[in-house]
Amino acid sequence: MAKTPASIQADMAAYGQESVKNIREKSTGARSVVRTLEELGVEVVFGLPGGSVIPTYDLLYDSEKIRHVLVRHEQGAGHAAEGYALATGNVGVCIATSGPGATNLVTPILDAQMDSVPLVCITGQVAASAIGTDAFQEADIVSATMPMAKHSFLCTKAEEIPTRIAEAFYIASTGRPGPVVVDISSSAQKEEADFVWPPRIDLPGYRPVIHPNARQIREAARLIVSAQRPVFYVGGGAMRSNAHDEILELTELTNIPVVTTMTARGIIPDSHPHNMGMPGMHGEVSAVTALQRSDLIIALGARFDDRVTMNLDTFAPDAKVIHVDIDPAEISKNRTADVPIVGDVREASLMLLDAIREGYEKYDAVDLTPWWDRLRSLREKYPLAWENTSDGLLAPQYVIERLANIVGSDDAVYVTGVGQHQMWATHFLKLEHPRQWLSSGGAGTMGFGVPAAMGAQVGQPDSTVWLIDGDGSFQMTNQELATCALNGINIKVALINNSSLGMVRQWQKLFYDERYSHTDLNDGANTQRIPDFVRLSEAYGCHAIRVEKAEDVDGAIKEAMEINDHPVVVEFVVSPDALVWPMVPGGASADDIMYNATQTLENDSDFMGE
Repeated sequence: MAKTPASIQADMAAYGQESVKNIREKSTGARSVVRTLEELGVEVVFGLPGGSVIPTYDLLYDSEKIRHVLVRHEQGAGHAAEGYALATGNVGVCIATSGPGATNLVTPILDAQMDSVPLVCITGQVAASAIGTDAFQEADIVSATMPMAKHSFLCTKAEEIPTRIAEAFYIASTGRPGPVVVDISSSAQKEEADFVWPPRIDLPGYRPVIHPNARQIREAARLIVSAQRPVFYVGGGAMRSNAHDEILELTELTNIPVVTTMTARGIIPDSHPHNMGMPGMHGEVSAVTALQRSDLIIALGARFDDRVTMNLDTFAPDAKVIHVDIDPAEISKNRTADVPIVGDVREASLMLLDAIREGYEKYDAVDLTPWWDRLRSLREKYPLAWENTSDGLLAPQYVIERLANIVGSDDAVYVTGVGQHQMWATHFLKLEHPRQWLSSGGAGTMGFGVPAAMGAQVGQPDSTVWLIDGDGSFQMTNQELATCALNGINIKVALINNSSLGMVRQWQKLFYDERYSHTDLNDGANTQRIPDFVRLSEAYGCHAIRVEKAEDVDGAIKEAMEINDHPVVVEFVVSPDALVWPMVPGGASADDIMYNATQTLENDSDFMGE
């Protein structure tokens, strides 16, 4: 059983103290890499070998505890490790060689940093004596990743390896999770040194604050029990903290509505009456209103990013802010917090529950009925909806609705790429459980989908993993279907093929006079779709189906559900004219939300508060 961040943290706390396991034995650096991963409970590594990391791969060949999944591109290794981490809560691990192998991990590292995904990336490096000489396949990956990783290490001596890797796991999984790079020279992998376990950990200055300040908690509780238009604004940090039960209890205790960012989808069941949906640029009207017209925002593991707040100067003008985050750098970064609370979201939620109960004993609870009436009225007037397309092609929203209804939410894990399909998926899927939804948020990484779904399936082998991807996003990493087929990783792909870069095309349609500059992926191929996704998927060892008519959608999804010995790709040929609604134009105020192409909410008194 791979160790959780909490158990790794407990191990790290014991380092330097008396331990029941006290190992000191001769080893090569490469053997120390593998042995350290084994001692940390790592079960799966995604990677691709190369010259500077061959010594480690040679020893990995003999490991009986670690499964290695050979990817087709290092970017796939990084996203697969992310998918594994997101689906399980464990640290994801990937390995690459030096130079281009390491630089191919930069995109997953950025993605993991933006979405707080615990990731350890082990890279080979040229021999220590050659560093700085522009040797073959040399790249200063430590300097390259330092701005976008939580931390980066360079190991040039074999004896450093156990300590650096153990520290990497501790840093990646504690505080605000994130990616850590351990770059190991080939000479360090080859030389001999003592393998010492447990190693002595020394990270001066790294002391994540877990337990919030009690006085700040009491002040937050005072504001919560007295607010008339409060809202819980829950972000991905709450998911990383495993705070779903506590947040559900908070909203039920207080009767306060909840909005969840895209990376927090599933932390509150969609079926729960307090869930107002996702706010932001493509958020539900009720969720946008809940933030924009609130008098108190209780932010739990959310960072007030621009896709939620839109124009900061006009965001939630009447709201006080309680901001809970384990990363002190996030608090008051974008929106000043009236009550800043540094600490773990789950710990803070537990303390808030006690403090709020005490508050209700001192003060009468505020009647939130007018606030709820307003939000529910807006949800009824402006539901998530769609219209049939005029060109006769499938509506992508219909496809996703049918997928949600047929697959359900009992044991399904949904992964997406990035684009219009991602927004339709978060709108029309029904998510009831945490870690049921995996997507790229802060970085918005096209190509995330196939490898992340692969990693999720490895992490949750008993779950049905559906990837909802667009043809643009899919073509960036679809070579990992070969990895899936060869390794029995039987994901299912709903490929929403509109033959275009749909999200960019939507902006061109609405704001650039329909000047579709270089967004048609089939430009010049009027009679033939390139590639033929059915034949491509079959070439990769997948079962493939093409659907062009609405009456065939259900049958294709059911057929895919019955196939469990191969990956399955179902291509849905959909209209390029389908748009994502609602929408707040970039740079505009959340007050300028468009429900569809012809309807804004500027004259709705329930929304504007007039």
